[in-house]
Amino acid sequence: QVQLVESGGGSVQPGGSLRLSCAGSGFIFSRSAMGWVRQAPGKGFEWVSSISMNGFTTTYADSVKGRFAISRVNAKNTMYLQMDNLKPEDTAVYYCVALRKWPDEYEDRGQGTQVTVSS
Repeated sequence: QVQLVESGGGSVQPGGSLRLSCAGSGFIFSRSAMGWVRQAPGKGFEWVSSISMNGFTTTYADSVKGRFAISRVNAKNTMYLQMDNLKPEDTAVYYCVALRKWPDEYEDRGQGTQVTVSS
């Protein structure tokens, strides 16, 4: 059974940084492209970023490009999202996903971690 567990969310001021982590289990992590999606209050899911199986290829939504960085350590079955220069519009629940089709189709999603950006 696929399990994805996010951590690292919190509350920060605009311009601050957070690093999210996603621990995967129940599947061969190194053989799965992975990604992050988010859901802001009252809105639908928004794809944020994806990373290939070996980590060599990454892609980002225009809204986060240049501010967020996705990475993974397959030996630890863990994926990360470094978020810098956070803006109030980044406030959302962030979910780790295992991709079914590059870059944003997924089957499995974690329980999410809350990120709040406010002064």
